[in-house]
Amino acid sequence: MPDEIKPNVNEAPTHDAQLAADSIASGEEKAPTVDFDADYAVAQQFSVSEIDRTGEGAAAAEAVTAPKYNVSTVEETKTITQQTGNPDDFLEAAKELGGSQTEGVSNVTDDLVQKALEKGERKN
Repeated sequence: MPDEIKPNVNEAPTHDAQLAADSIASGEEKAPTVDFDADYAVAQQFSVSEIDRTGEGAAAAEAVTAPKYNVSTVEETKTITQQTGNPDDFLEAAKELGGSQTEGVSNVTDDLVQKALEKGERKN
């Protein structure tokens, strides 16, 4: 079922759209009609290509998306922890994680700030 477009002059985004809306409102031009159902049906025909309607399309898609390299499978490891209720166990684990050689400095001291300021002053 075709729907008639009823343009609103006040909502027209461009000057051309305002002129077209004025022409339709005055009766100089006929308002366009749109059949959404028919347009949708035609669009569905274009959404599938001819090759996809055959088995050849599936084979072509599989060939294109096939992996070029073998990917190793991931082995899942499970870590089991025992609750001891002893705070010393937590502190021991925290010591192992802290103080890493690859991470940035975690303690900022006055001396460190002073060195940074001095380096900044030398560059200027």
